[in-house]
Amino acid sequence: MVYVFLAEGFEEVEALTPLDLLRRAHVDVATVGISGRMITGSHKITVEADLTADELLLGPGVEMIVLPGGMPGTLNLEKSAAVQAAVDYCAENDKWIGAICAAPSILGHKGLLDGREAICYPGFEAQLTGATVSASSVAQDGRYVTAKGAGAAVPFGLKLVEVLKGKAEADALAAAICY
Repeated sequence: MVYVFLAEGFEEVEALTPLDLLRRAHVDVATVGISGRMITGSHKITVEADLTADELLLGPGVEMIVLPGGMPGTLNLEKSAAVQAAVDYCAENDKWIGAICAAPSILGHKGLLDGREAICYPGFEAQLTGATVSASSVAQDGRYVTAKGAGAAVPFGLKLVEVLKGKAEADALAAAICY
């Protein structure tokens, strides 16, 4: 199971593009609304989450979590006990963590990017505590996949597909969507 977390003020493109690509690749993925089932993004698009934070189940079936950026979405994600627990669970159990835009700052604040290559939205680099800031729009180091911002949503989503399903599957999906 892959969980894509949605908090009030999330960046819609950064959440929905990877979600769409993962579902096209037949990955079992669910959105998790931090403050309830209906979550409004930073551009006033309201999305109905599949689960609420209270319904979140962390356990062996979790393959990955995805943290979209946006403001104040990233701040709201970081304040969430459910998100903190999910990040800790994935870090402690060698599960994948994807974060885009400002959201890699959450990982940086926890020291999870120390010694790793990572990328984030310009201006948040100092929040990637201990990381080497990548020149790429998407960076993978170990089980961490980070991306620069909304413009990197497609390559970020394809990288998430690649790490879960393989490069051939990601390449086929890229061709199918004319990327």
